[in-house]
Amino acid sequence: MNRIAAAVLIAMSTSGAALAQTAAVPATAVQSPAYNLKLDVERVMKEFDVPGIAIAVVKDGKVLAAQGFGVRKRGEPAPVDGKTIFEIASNSKAFTAAALGMLVDQGKLAWDDPVIKHLPDFRMYDAYVTAEMTVRDLLTHRSGLGLGAGDLMWWPTTTFSTDEIIHNLRYIKPATSFRNSYAYDNLLYIVAGKIIAAKSGKSWGETMHEWILKPAGMTGTTTSLEENARFANVSAPHSKINGRAVPVKPMPVANAVGAVGINTNAEDIARWMQVLLDNGKLGQDGKRLWSDRQAREMWTAQTPMAISTPRAPLAATKPNFFAYGLGFQLRDYQGKLVAMHGGALQGFYTRVMLVPEAKLGIAIFTNAESGPSLNALQYRLLDQYLGVAPTDWIGRIAAIDRENQAREAARVKGEAASRAASSTPSLPLASYEGEYEDAWYGKASIKRVNNKLVLSFMKTPDLTGDMEHFQHDTFIVRWKERNFNADAYVTFSLDHDGSIERVRMKPVSTETDFSYDFQDLLFVPVKKDKKG
Repeated sequence: MNRIAAAVLIAMSTSGAALAQTAAVPATAVQSPAYNLKLDVERVMKEFDVPGIAIAVVKDGKVLAAQGFGVRKRGEPAPVDGKTIFEIASNSKAFTAAALGMLVDQGKLAWDDPVIKHLPDFRMYDAYVTAEMTVRDLLTHRSGLGLGAGDLMWWPTTTFSTDEIIHNLRYIKPATSFRNSYAYDNLLYIVAGKIIAAKSGKSWGETMHEWILKPAGMTGTTTSLEENARFANVSAPHSKINGRAVPVKPMPVANAVGAVGINTNAEDIARWMQVLLDNGKLGQDGKRLWSDRQAREMWTAQTPMAISTPRAPLAATKPNFFAYGLGFQLRDYQGKLVAMHGGALQGFYTRVMLVPEAKLGIAIFTNAESGPSLNALQYRLLDQYLGVAPTDWIGRIAAIDRENQAREAARVKGEAASRAASSTPSLPLASYEGEYEDAWYGKASIKRVNNKLVLSFMKTPDLTGDMEHFQHDTFIVRWKERNFNADAYVTFSLDHDGSIERVRMKPVSTETDFSYDFQDLLFVPVKKDKKG
């Protein structure tokens, strides 16, 4: 995610798009002799410290590239190739949107049906929103929830069930009015996945296999990390620790399917892009997964998105319009509509782009957490395959990335230097011990271990860390899993009698992935039962 999940683009197809090969036929790469893709990808891997990348390019119904570069796991020789499986995270949202469109085609629901018509127990914080929330609203990031609200119920790996996550939506206070503005969320896609399972009578994963993956010939694609175990050719995730990408353990998130869940490779994503570019058709035999009408619905702007002004070297990347559709974002580039989504989970960043007018699809999979690497390849490859005069996007984006990293490091260092270093906590360390509870997340505990406070999120086994005093009644929790890169301030507020009234948190770095939504938590002490 790391602010990339919200950087997704989309385009509308108005003409029936590409003459795709039958999706069940193995994708055959046809390399263009005029362009050396390898040089660009290897430069990106070196510049942004990415161990492995897979690229798929489809154009005019043909697969121009479905190949890999680098290694699956740093320190081991096994190469990435066209069959190497990557976790594509939020690029799964397009599959969820497509499956809902198929249900609309089947007459089992309508886009503007109230959610409670299909999930009677569904509740949001506000009763009006509960009653008015539609299936369409689930996919358009305009619910009033804040950015990434509630993600700590599934990220990093938690013991919450899908049903518990959906139930706890009722406790998350909105950040804005309903349908007022765009804010990327994952939880409502989990709700959408639940609707798909309820209507199909099978799990979300089983439905994906039966309705989309098998018909499209995506035989190397899975819907869980357990399924990945059947394949030897699987990429390892990599996260930055001490400034270098290193292998880390995978992060299972089986409770978040609908928002995430698809794991695939370059050859299979090429097939998926061909189906999307051909408005749901499976080739030239007339078979299709969804109708033209549903293709138009998915690629119609639903929620306007703010357009920011990029730094001068990236001025040409600024869109003229920016909006979210159903499982896609919509924008323009070089005068053409672009359909695009990003995805991120621990150790994987991916991006899929579609340009229907040019019958072009591009997918980029990385086994590292580098949004700038995706941005660099995104614009380099779009320019290449749209016939635009080349710009050194790799160099420009790398330079800006270095500046941003230096600026953020200086900001964090400045905060540390300006703190009241001589201050001490208001209370003895023992007084901070105990259980604390948030309305939607649940409980966390603070205990003393070797005269240090240790914070543990009780539904998130890996979210535990030592607390070091920062200033006054604020501490910094340093997570033991250093690849999280999500250390956070923990601030205690005292009541008039000196007891702890509440605890707030927020990330130390502005670069922390937004799914660590610590700022949305409001912990209060759990009162101990009095015994007579």
